[in-house]
Amino acid sequence: MTNKRVCEILRDKDIKEIYYNEQPVWIQEVHGNKAKVGFIDSNETRDLYVDDLYEKNLFN
Repeated sequence: MTNKRVCEILRDKDIKEIYYNEQPVWIQEVHGNKAKVGFIDSNETRDLYVDDLYEKNLFN
């Protein structure tokens, strides 16, 4: 994923399916090439590289 796409997703009102290693996440904020994400299935949050995130529907 690119920084541009992450910014589009954050501005958009529609819910997007974003994943990291097959785990659904939500993007909380972006700083440069890293994004703070929360994992849907747990209370865990992590700082990840934007390049490591992807939209599931792009691969279907």
